[in-house]
Amino acid sequence: MPSIVIPAHNEERTLGRLLTGLLHGTAEDEFDVLVVCNGCTDATASVAAAHGPRVRVVETPVPSKHHALRLGDAHARGFPRIYVDADVELGAADARELAAVLAGPDPVLAAAPERHLPMTGCTWPVRAYYRVWQRLPAVRDGLFGRGVIAVSGAGHARIAALPPLMADDLAASLAFTDRERAVVRTARVVVRPPRTWPDLIRRRVRAATSTAQLEQEQKESKVEGPAAHASARTGTADLRALLRADPALLPALLVFLTAALVARRAARRAIKSRDFETWLRDDSSRQD
Repeated sequence: MPSIVIPAHNEERTLGRLLTGLLHGTAEDEFDVLVVCNGCTDATASVAAAHGPRVRVVETPVPSKHHALRLGDAHARGFPRIYVDADVELGAADARELAAVLAGPDPVLAAAPERHLPMTGCTWPVRAYYRVWQRLPAVRDGLFGRGVIAVSGAGHARIAALPPLMADDLAASLAFTDRERAVVRTARVVVRPPRTWPDLIRRRVRAATSTAQLEQEQKESKVEGPAAHASARTGTADLRALLRADPALLPALLVFLTAALVARRAARRAIKSRDFETWLRDDSSRQD
């Protein structure tokens, strides 16, 4: 039986829509769904419990996603194991597709669904930024930025050895080679983007800070295996290739570069002081 582990920190506004989609049309014993409420001060646990006995709820006072994931592992019953962020939307059919790929005749170790970013309500600079971001090779083929990662038993052993990092999904993606991981195009997850430019910058500052932390861990040899020297950074060659393929992207590309520069400058202080604990949460993506 596949286990679905959902770490949730104050996600009372988003958790219900995720669980409704995951449970719709499923048999009682099809999925082992576990919500780990970590450091919650709202009604997240009550929202999870309201979905009945098919959802198990574990609570911890520690507001740490890494701790919640490991606690979820301790209570999960089976494999494949699917880790799902509480603020995305994943349907039962999509979870089945992920599980099937991991258990198929030529299985991979890790998989993630295709991402869908609904842009309704987003300002034009945000839409411009994501026009470029979604076309980047590392973004198209990596497992990060989707809010969902599914692993087999062997894949789980790989990511369980990773240290606690802000960029947990990026680290998990880089822990596997291209042949060991797959983006399942027949599965889809809805990931809600930031609404405004300040919201976008806040999210990009977090990404810049967490990427720097991962690279420091790599240099200090705390990350082993395929992830030891892997990177998902965007190079100028990637951007030039996009522009050659579609010259009309130039205005969006300028927005993308501006966001990257602003975020990197804003992240310098946190990186210099090694502040990898402050989580810049984007609540705009949690609005209805």
